[in-house]
Amino acid sequence: MAASPSTARAINDRLALRLLQQEGPLTAGQLKQLTGLSRPTVADLVERLAAAGLIAVVGEAGEQRRGPNARLYGIVAGRAHLAALDVRTEGVSVVVSDLVGGVLAEASLPITGDAGTGPAVEQAVALVERTVKEAGADRLHTVGIGAPGLIDPASGELRDSTGLPEWHRRLVAALQERLPEARVIVENETNLAALAEQRDGAARDRDTFVLLWLGHGTGAAVILDGTLRRGASGGTGEIGFLPVPGTRGLPSATDCAGGFHSLAGAAAVAELAGEYGVTAEPGTEPPAAGAVRTAVAGTGSPEARFLDTLADRIAVGAAAVVALLDPGYVVLGGEIGRAGGEPLAARVRDRLAVMSPLPADVRPSTLGGGAVLRGALLTARDHAQNDLFGASAH
Repeated sequence: MAASPSTARAINDRLALRLLQQEGPLTAGQLKQLTGLSRPTVADLVERLAAAGLIAVVGEAGEQRRGPNARLYGIVAGRAHLAALDVRTEGVSVVVSDLVGGVLAEASLPITGDAGTGPAVEQAVALVERTVKEAGADRLHTVGIGAPGLIDPASGELRDSTGLPEWHRRLVAALQERLPEARVIVENETNLAALAEQRDGAARDRDTFVLLWLGHGTGAAVILDGTLRRGASGGTGEIGFLPVPGTRGLPSATDCAGGFHSLAGAAAVAELAGEYGVTAEPGTEPPAAGAVRTAVAGTGSPEARFLDTLADRIAVGAAAVVALLDPGYVVLGGEIGRAGGEPLAARVRDRLAVMSPLPADVRPSTLGGGAVLRGALLTARDHAQNDLFGASAH
C-alpha cells in the first residue's frame, strides 16, 4: 500500500535529517545522491526543513563552486538543548549539549553519604541549573539520566533499591519539577553504557552483544537483534544475583551476597588482590580498579596469578550469559573492566573458549569512564530528534 504524500514527506525529511546528523553538512546534490531521491524532491524537503527551522545554510562546498548548488546545509544545533546526568552513589556528573550532541558545558560534584536526602537533591539540581546557565541555554528540551538500580518498565521510573541512596529517586522528581518544559528520561547505567559502546565504542555496529559491568556492583546489559532488552520487571542483566560456584552460600531476593557479585564485585576483587599482595597506588581510583591496573602494569608472578584468578571468576558469570543468550560478543565495562583492558579481556576470552561450546569474543570497553554519560546524552539526543524531526512535515 503506497504511503500518502504527507507520510512520504515525513519519511524523506527524517532520512535527510539522519544523514545530516551522521555525515555533517551536505549539499542538496549530496543529499540527492545519498537518499536516491529526485532533485525536485530534495529541493522541496530542503525548503521545508529550512522553513521549519531545522536546517540552515552553514557554508559552501569547495572554493571553486558558487551558487545554490554549492550551499552546505546543516542541522540547526541551537534549535534545542539537552542535558545528561551520570548519577553515582558518591556524586553526579552533568553535561549540556546542543541538538547534534556538541558539548557546551560540563561539571561534576561529589555528594557525600552524610549529606542528607534533601540537601543532596538540592546540590544536584543546582549543579544542573548552573551548568545549563554556563552553556547559554534558555531551556532544556530533554534530560537523560543514568543511575544504578532498576527502571520500572511500566512507569519508566527508578525503583526503590536496597543499598542505593534515596536522593537518586528524589532527584528525578525534583528535576521534572524544576524543569517543567523538559522531558526527563531515566535509564539504568549499565544499559546506557552498552548503548554508548554500540554507537561509539567496543561494540560499534554490532546488533547483538552483552556488556558485563564490573564495578562497585556487577551487572549486564543485553542487546539482541539491535534492541536493548529490559525484561518483564526491568531486571534483565541483574547478574550479581546469579548463583555461581565458588561463593559462600546462595544469594537471596534482597541480598546478592553469595551470587556472582561475591566473585567479581569491587569488594571481592579488592580482597582477592590483597591475597596476592597486589595493591593500588593510594588515592588514584577505587581500590579494586587500582589493584587491577597495577597488576596489568606489573611483570611479576603475583600480578599475573591475580589476573588469572580474576579472569577465572569473571568467566564463570560470562559463561552463564553466553550459554543462555549466545551473544557472540562480550564487552567488559565498569571501572574494573576498563582497568583490566585487553590483558584481562584476553584471559577471560581464553577461558570462555574452554568452558563454552558457543563462540564469544571478549573485548574491553573503549569509552573509559564516560560511557554512562555518553549513553545518557545519546538517549536524550535521540528522543529530542525524534520529537523535532517527526514534526517537520506538519
